[in-house]
Amino acid sequence: MKKMTIAVDAMGGDNAPQAICEGAAQACAAFEDLEVVLTGDRERLLPLVEASPAAVRSRISIRHADEVIGMDEHPSAAIRRKRNSSLRVAMEMVRSGEAQSCVSAGNTGAIVAGGVLVVGRLPGIDRPALGAPLPTIERWTFLLDVGATVRCKPVNLYQFALMGSVYAERIMKVEAPEVRLLSNGTEEIKGDESVSGARELLSKSRLNFMGYTEGDDIAWGRSDVVVCDGFMGNVVLKFGEGLMYGAKSIISQEMGRRILPKVGMLFMIPMVKSLWSRFNYEKYGGTPLLGVKGVVIKAHGRSRAPAIKGAISAARRFIEEDGVGQIRAELDTGAGPQGESRGAQGQAEY
Repeated sequence: MKKMTIAVDAMGGDNAPQAICEGAAQACAAFEDLEVVLTGDRERLLPLVEASPAAVRSRISIRHADEVIGMDEHPSAAIRRKRNSSLRVAMEMVRSGEAQSCVSAGNTGAIVAGGVLVVGRLPGIDRPALGAPLPTIERWTFLLDVGATVRCKPVNLYQFALMGSVYAERIMKVEAPEVRLLSNGTEEIKGDESVSGARELLSKSRLNFMGYTEGDDIAWGRSDVVVCDGFMGNVVLKFGEGLMYGAKSIISQEMGRRILPKVGMLFMIPMVKSLWSRFNYEKYGGTPLLGVKGVVIKAHGRSRAPAIKGAISAARRFIEEDGVGQIRAELDTGAGPQGESRGAQGQAEY
């Protein structure tokens, strides 16, 4: 059995390091081919590792890192300055080949900056994108970018679409994934200069491009891949997450005010649990940072142990399917719609 090593930033996230260590142990218990290296303060991590089940303890090790990048720090400055931070050490392991992936629930901007500055961009990709698989009514929809690149040129959106299509096909197992651009209407005259420019590029590409989609179409799952800039994508993602939790809270409040609904709810509990499980982010792990030379997975900042296990599982699946290699191979066929290389355009600033 070929072993797979994943470096996990044990100090990143609201519930670090305990939840991170527990999630790593759960992932090792689920996958016998997995080895996890926790990066962070050895004195804090060692008791947590020793508390792990004996069956997995031998596959969890610690790489000491005495610095932590906080959630409120400037991303690129922190990743440059704190060379012994838990996040940077984990990414250095990916760059050197010691680990096949890095997983972190820490500062999103620092993860993106580290992916570019430490792991490195793929040739032909100007800016990276964070992608989020969303459970919708009809099917899963892969939304990108959700926060890596706020301002985009048409070529950036084109490259996001290409990477999203590869991810949907190879990782999500969607045949000929349908790709759409998020806009303020489905008519061709809609969209700003960046979106309309990307539409022209995608219309000439080999991708299964289906035009524009609107925000209300996302929940219905009418696209396999939805492409937008990181500002818009992050707003959509956070709004959907807040709406889900808000709806759950409203239902609980209404149930508490009435007797008959409480009785009826007893019969609905299995359905409600199933519904909540379907939309619970902890079950599905983190979001991949696409466009870099290694597998980098961003877990939710509030991740508890099950979510960390899910993020590690997502990293393992990406490695198994050679997701980075698949994106690289697609780029090698010609990054632009007519086959021209676009790697020199719109360099990222990190």
